[in-house]
Amino acid sequence: MPKKKDKKLGKKSKKSKKLKKLKKKKVLIKQKLKETKTLSPSGADSGEQKIEIKKIKKQPTEKKIYSIKDYIVYPKHGVGQIIGVEKAVIGNIEVTYYKVLIEKEKLSLSIPLNQQSHLRRVSSINQINKSIAILKSKPKVKKTMWSRRAQEYEQKISSGKIYELAEVVRDLNKNTDVIAEQSYSERQLFEKAYDRLKGEFQVVLGENAQKKMDKALKRDQIPIE
Repeated sequence: MPKKKDKKLGKKSKKSKKLKKLKKKKVLIKQKLKETKTLSPSGADSGEQKIEIKKIKKQPTEKKIYSIKDYIVYPKHGVGQIIGVEKAVIGNIEVTYYKVLIEKEKLSLSIPLNQQSHLRRVSSINQINKSIAILKSKPKVKKTMWSRRAQEYEQKISSGKIYELAEVVRDLNKNTDVIAEQSYSERQLFEKAYDRLKGEFQVVLGENAQKKMDKALKRDQIPIE
């Protein structure tokens, strides 16, 4: 009788050992499943890389200052007209921008709204009249090397400021028909400043813009051959 009891106890101990092993296996399997879920939450194989979905961010909002058909001045190119307000995705950022047409240069520019501070409105009639007064005034030519003066003139032209533009036109103006009195580089800078100024004058004054400019510069007195 005691031997039978020992056999039964031995069988029970074997079963308990098997159950313990099974439990350990289950725990290990659960741990592995957790690890695979953290590596590939989409249910893909652990060897596959997780595909990151990039969200499109919006450009910081800024209130529009200008409207379509408004004339503006862009310092590097002169007078332009806003022909549209559009949106585009650049580097995962949605950008709102002005579409600006520079008629004289047949150039189309895209100016983001957060850079509209680089633009300015076309001058008022009072500012135009003050510019005419500058054109009539006596030239102020510095006695420095031409290379330095040319650099200063270029900076004034690129500033986009109408009074500085008028000063360049006044200082480089030669109200004569003798081309030899002006160097090639002087003529180039004069024509650049003159055309920029004329473009803004035409928007404000219309057809009489060039006549008023030439009269102020006394260029209307040049004899026609």
